[in-house]
Amino acid sequence: MKEIKAFIKPHKLPAVALALHQIHGITGLSVLDARGFGRDRTHASQHRAIDDVVDFEPHTRIEVACLDEHVEQVVEAIRLAAHTGLPGDGKIYVSALETAVRIQTGERGESAV
Repeated sequence: MKEIKAFIKPHKLPAVALALHQIHGITGLSVLDARGFGRDRTHASQHRAIDDVVDFEPHTRIEVACLDEHVEQVVEAIRLAAHTGLPGDGKIYVSALETAVRIQTGERGESAV
């Protein structure tokens, strides 16, 4: 099992959610509002005084737990649907997911996903 976290531009959420909804075997996703900064900061911002406030950009964080067999399809769906070609399109991270537990039934492992 894997956990996929993606940070995308907020206006791309509908397209990404639709792309993920169309993948057979994906049972759900979580969406969170996030703020942050990445490599596309301007040169001037690197020379700010420590007291200056950092300007955080709004992002949308998507989390998906899936079986190993779906990872590449999920990653590619997110990548294609979130792509604008502009700096700051986002990032996708894939991590091992040790276990999952369905609270309602107590199922564990892959059947809980």
